[in-house]
Amino acid sequence: MIPGKYRSVSGRAASNVNCGLHLVIQTSSLPEKNKVEFKLNKETPSFPGRLLQHDLERNYSSRQGDHINLVSSSMPSFPILQRSSEEKILYSDRLTLERQKLTVCPIIDGEEHLRLLNFQHNFITRIQNISNLQRLIFLDLYDNQIEEISGLSTLRSLRVLLLGKNRIKKISNLENLKSLDVLDLHGNQITKIENVNHLCDLRVLNLARNLLSHVDNLNGLDSLTELNLRHNQITFVRDVDNLPCLQRLFLSFNNISTFESVCCLADATSLSDITFDGNPIAQESWYKHTILQNMMQLRQLDTKRITEEERRMASVVAKKEEEKKRESHKQSLLKEKKRLTINNVARKWDLQQHRITNIATNQDRKDSDSQDHCQNDGSTISAFPEETGSLDSGLTSALQGLSVTDTHLVEVDGDTLSLYGSGALECLDRNWSVQTAGMVTTVSFTFIEFDEIVQVLPKLKIKFPNSLHLKFKETNLVMLQQFNALAQLRRVDQLTVDPQGNPVVNFTLWKYYVLFRLSHFNMQKINGTEVTQNDMIMAERLFGILAHVASSELPQYHLISILGDARKKQFRYLLETKGKKPGIVNEENNDSKRLVGESTNRATLNYTTRDFYNEKLEEIKEKKKFCKMYIEDLVKEATEINMKNEALQKLWPQMFIELVRDAVMEIRNKNSYMKLCLQQITDQK
Repeated sequence: MIPGKYRSVSGRAASNVNCGLHLVIQTSSLPEKNKVEFKLNKETPSFPGRLLQHDLERNYSSRQGDHINLVSSSMPSFPILQRSSEEKILYSDRLTLERQKLTVCPIIDGEEHLRLLNFQHNFITRIQNISNLQRLIFLDLYDNQIEEISGLSTLRSLRVLLLGKNRIKKISNLENLKSLDVLDLHGNQITKIENVNHLCDLRVLNLARNLLSHVDNLNGLDSLTELNLRHNQITFVRDVDNLPCLQRLFLSFNNISTFESVCCLADATSLSDITFDGNPIAQESWYKHTILQNMMQLRQLDTKRITEEERRMASVVAKKEEEKKRESHKQSLLKEKKRLTINNVARKWDLQQHRITNIATNQDRKDSDSQDHCQNDGSTISAFPEETGSLDSGLTSALQGLSVTDTHLVEVDGDTLSLYGSGALECLDRNWSVQTAGMVTTVSFTFIEFDEIVQVLPKLKIKFPNSLHLKFKETNLVMLQQFNALAQLRRVDQLTVDPQGNPVVNFTLWKYYVLFRLSHFNMQKINGTEVTQNDMIMAERLFGILAHVASSELPQYHLISILGDARKKQFRYLLETKGKKPGIVNEENNDSKRLVGESTNRATLNYTTRDFYNEKLEEIKEKKKFCKMYIEDLVKEATEINMKNEALQKLWPQMFIELVRDAVMEIRNKNSYMKLCLQQITDQK
């Protein structure tokens, strides 16, 4: 007969059962006294590993065992089961062979009407000799040595299959058990959930204490209400959201460490009871709030009922976490955009430096002028290093998402203003707030030609008066002369020149030259190293004569111009300090003193940018060309005059004779000559 009702309730983990399984088998044709009821005893100290344990009502197992006889058959390996007629009548639909030390399933003839069969606590290694029991509903093979699920294909009416605490490694051969309601496989060696998708009526699945590392392949279990996965090695869970009736999920004592690995549970709307205790995730401070916020339908968490206050607190914490996550996401996007933009700037710089290098090489071939050759060599040295210029394919594809205009970056981080790419220099024309501008003490230049930086230095000292620290990276600092341009700043306490893209740091004495040329700043650090008094003395010894020679060789008009500038600075300082109360000396006055402190000899060591130098060269070439043409015209004119003079000297004797002859012939007839003259006078009037 088909059973009318099953009811199963599982409680705690397989090792410690708290709420027992209460299984009732009742048929419509049997009277009340024939009802078979199985209860899970709470006190089972000798079998702590079972989830589903059953004691037959009225000490059924002990009574029936006294009347069972196993005799040898013609096949020595299979004993034959024999029961007395009284036992068959009294327990016609059930049979228990518990603790009989069986190694094989006995041959059971004449018992085709059996609905319950119990083989608990034996040594059976294989399921067999029960294919004739096609009315069997309940089969208990708990605590045996079975290695493979087999021999069940004919038991199409089977509803409960208990195979806990065996040696099964794979779920298989359940294709014909489509009416299965309870499947207990706890305490085996199963590593993967498989071959259960056809069990659409299955309500309870117990896979506790196996070797599962993940949970998936649960599609098709549309009736599953309870899933026990305690004491495995599970790291992530999938497909649970595809179980429409799942109410209880036990994941205690696994290796789940993040909510993302079980995020599908948030979509399991029917889930009301879940356990995570014994997992790394349960040790996190955000654990409970995250679970409750993402699984609002839960009623119990880790066997404890969830209160409304806990839900409210979880909601508050979740909102804060969400805000923090959004802010973190925003910062991540900005950081990624910054990274891509900087790489885009680096690529443009790399291409530009290679182009400059090629131009310099071509000029070296065509131009023999040593001065031009020196300039070209400087450009070649400043080429972008290969290790930073080479971009992998992944980065190149990512850069394609950037706009073409994203070739520079301006960033204010704390007290540091970072400029990437020449286009970033335009930011100095912005209307910076007084607070932001006053806060900036460090200015960093990256992927910008130093000659372009020189042109904006006057703006820099106006816009950011408190800037004390300058950083240069990939700026083509190739000669000591370029440091002269920094003298026009308001104040510099620290200087950092990165070796990358600045070959000048390869010169042994570059730091001493900086200290000498910018001595009026009283610089404190260079490349992070403190400046000592000995460094200042050494700088003066090495380069003091250089300033004297430079000022001696300087044209007088240029020297006067420099002296005039120095006088202007002194006069400006006097005007700024005029009217100040005695004893009050502010930082601005100190800065002015520094400017005044720049000696005339050092002021002669200036720097002309490459573009300005080229413009001067073009201007000089034009002047040379004009002077050459003017001189050539003068020489040509003088040559023509000389040639005419020489020709006149040769022709003059003959010309003089002809002049005298013509004059004599005209006045030979005096009267005619007078009339002719009078006539000419009359015609003129």
